[in-house]
Amino acid sequence: MKSIKMIAVAAALTLVGQAFAADWYVSPSGKNKNEGTSPSAPLKNIWKAIELASAGDAIHVAAGNYNGQMKKGWILLDKPVSLIGGYSDDFKTRDVIKNKTMFQPTNEMNSTKGQGILHINYKGANSKVVIDGFIFDQGEANSYHAVNGKPEGVATGMWLEPPAKGNTTNPSLNVYSLYGENSEGDLTIQNCVFVNAGNIALQVNHFAGNVKVLNNIFIANRIIGANVLAKQNKLGAVDYEFAYNTVMFTWTRTKEFGDMGFGVRSNTNCFSRIHNNLLALNMMAGFDNTKGDPKTKKVWLDKNAFILNKKGDVTVTVSPSILWLNVADDQFEDLEDAPSIESLSGNISISDPSIFKGKINQAYLEGFLNATYTEQTSYNENSPANLFRAAMGMNKQGSISSKVSMFMNKYPMEESLLLFGLMEGYGAQMPK
Repeated sequence: MKSIKMIAVAAALTLVGQAFAADWYVSPSGKNKNEGTSPSAPLKNIWKAIELASAGDAIHVAAGNYNGQMKKGWILLDKPVSLIGGYSDDFKTRDVIKNKTMFQPTNEMNSTKGQGILHINYKGANSKVVIDGFIFDQGEANSYHAVNGKPEGVATGMWLEPPAKGNTTNPSLNVYSLYGENSEGDLTIQNCVFVNAGNIALQVNHFAGNVKVLNNIFIANRIIGANVLAKQNKLGAVDYEFAYNTVMFTWTRTKEFGDMGFGVRSNTNCFSRIHNNLLALNMMAGFDNTKGDPKTKKVWLDKNAFILNKKGDVTVTVSPSILWLNVADDQFEDLEDAPSIESLSGNISISDPSIFKGKINQAYLEGFLNATYTEQTSYNENSPANLFRAAMGMNKQGSISSKVSMFMNKYPMEESLLLFGLMEGYGAQMPK
């Protein structure tokens, strides 16, 4: 298994060792009339750089917030070019935490039809694309209730699912490639933050090749943190590595807490190599292996750290049943014999929660741990309305009211950056 030193070196070499065809520069202080090929004359917008770039080029992006052409709230990556964020305005230094390079649309931008803040749709079997050092945050684009589902100290009330009255939430994804509008070749996504996504935070439909998701933070997203699928119907069509990521507070699909809520999922036709991650405080499970026929995929689940995933650390299908297990369960190691599981070693249950102190938003943590959903029914068969309905041959009626204490509330983006480096050897480390 790779050491943390090796993964940091590998991530660095991805940038410095890759021969880009050409380099482009983008800064909020730039102008789209500039040449864009030197740090002294950067372009102003990422979309403009993509428009001008050719396959194999790299776009270097200075700190700022980028929201697409005419501020439409999303950007289309329709060429196999790399996006490298985290630079100072003069491009002399690079620090992805200090120089926050953001895709952070606002609520007013939700009338556009973007499926994701960054929508991937490029071809190129031999392409090598790196997305490195960006913050993808939908917290300003979502709609939240003013008072309902708002624990004390949490920034907002509950997330409002469309089509609630007066709600302009657009439940899009942070990074997304639509099925049928897929990527291929080698795709690496690293040193990024995915926060407050109204849908799956990262969903990549890859035709064939390698997808590496390394050293990222996923926090307070809905449905699934990371989901990589293979479009080609062939075992191992996509080799997927998900390593050194921190995934927390993944919420269920709806406020009833009925389904979804997984940190990371494996899918058919993929070789899924899930290792050295910190999978904690997800509403259902840290890792889900229930999607599709287990015989059509292979999974290596090694050296991950789990704590307080509400229903189980891992969920798997052992036909015909779905099992929810914690790493500390006696039967956990028996999963090595389950279909699709190639390796299951070195996974741990965190015994010392003090690593989170001062790093996780305390009010959000308390609200999540205590999150409840309740329903109250009211039915009076002898009410005047029901007696009238009965006399007219109509069915009698009652009412159901529901209440949730917390659901998909906004997590403070600035505080999500504190989650880098929580635990040595597990989860996202401090970017180099």
